[in-house]
Amino acid sequence: MGMLEAIVVVYIRHIYYPSGFDFPLKFFEIKFFYAEVLREFSTIVMLVSIGVIAGKNFIQGFCYFLFSFAIWDIFYYIGLKLLLGWPPSLLTWDILFLIPVTWVGPVLAPVISSLVFILFSVMIVIKNEKEIINNFKLIHWLFFLSGVIIVFVIYIWDYSKIIIGGGYIFRLSELATDQKFISEITSYIPVYFNWFLFILGELLMLLPAILLYRKK
Repeated sequence: MGMLEAIVVVYIRHIYYPSGFDFPLKFFEIKFFYAEVLREFSTIVMLVSIGVIAGKNFIQGFCYFLFSFAIWDIFYYIGLKLLLGWPPSLLTWDILFLIPVTWVGPVLAPVISSLVFILFSVMIVIKNEKEIINNFKLIHWLFFLSGVIIVFVIYIWDYSKIIIGGGYIFRLSELATDQKFISEITSYIPVYFNWFLFILGELLMLLPAILLYRKK
C-alpha cells in the first residue's frame, strides 16, 4: 500500500510539480483536494481494519494498526526514492497529511515516528502474547496521548497558524475561493521544525511500552 501511494503521488507531482516538488505549495483545485482527503481517509480505514482483523484484543488491534501505519509510511518514502529519486535528503520538507489541516515536516520526522510506532507495537504485543499485560492503565494512556498531541501540534503548527492567525478559521467554507488565503498558502515556505519538542513527544509515546516491557 505504501508503494501504491507512492505511485499515486508520482502522478500528482507530475501534474502539479513538473519541475520537481518543493515549497511553496501549489493550490489544488477543490475537487482534487477533496479526492486527496478521501484517499487519505480511506487509507486510515484500511489500516484500522488490519488492526481489527489481526488483534486478539483491543490493545493488540491498536498496536497492529500502529505497526501497519508505520510500515506503510516507510515504504511510501522508499517508493518515492525508487521512482523519483526523492527526497534528496532526510531533512527535505514534505507534505505529510491533509486531515484536518496540512501537516508538514522534514522527511526524517515521520520516519522517526514510524520507527517509534514499530518499536512500541512490537514491545506491547510481545508482552500481551505472554499475558504479562492485558491493557494500558490510565497513566500509560496519559503518557502516550500527551506525546501524540505534542507531535500532532508540531506537524500542523505552520498551516494552523496561517488559518488561525488570518482569521480564516471562522470562514473555512470560503477558503477555496479566498484569494488572500490562496496567496498566503502558495507563498509560504516552512523553515523551522521544533526537534526538541518533537523528540520529547516521541519519547512520551514510547515510554508506556518501555515501562510495560520491563514488567516480569
